[in-house]
Amino acid sequence: MTTAHDVIRQQIGKIVDGIHAKDLDALRRIYAADVVSFDVEPPLQHVGVEAKLKNWARAFTFFAEVSYEVRDLTLTVGDDVAFGHCFGRLSGTLGDGTVTNGMWVRATFCFRKIDGDWLIVHDQASVPFDMSSGRGVVDLDP
Repeated sequence: MTTAHDVIRQQIGKIVDGIHAKDLDALRRIYAADVVSFDVEPPLQHVGVEAKLKNWARAFTFFAEVSYEVRDLTLTVGDDVAFGHCFGRLSGTLGDGTVTNGMWVRATFCFRKIDGDWLIVHDQASVPFDMSSGRGVVDLDP
């Protein structure tokens, strides 16, 4: 029997697959229409699935080949709301042929069961920052 935990893990897997394929339509099916995203790039929030997909489209322009790795995913699941956190890393081969290991970010996903589907209604990606310089610290590994 497939549990809600299993279904949500599959949704996270679809994010990984969608990013690898640069498939915006596949990613669209994972997010709620009114998703609110606190991503690593400005502005402070991106509201709606079109804004979220615009971020992914912009990221894809940098990469000839791209992958996304999820590590240490932890989920808490209720009847119609769930949240999870993990470390995520976007990496690949840039358009000029440079291979990049990317950087690890802290990722949080909030899901809501909408019409029987577990969809992301909020996500956040962040990096720690050095308080003395005010700069993000992007060279850490989990």
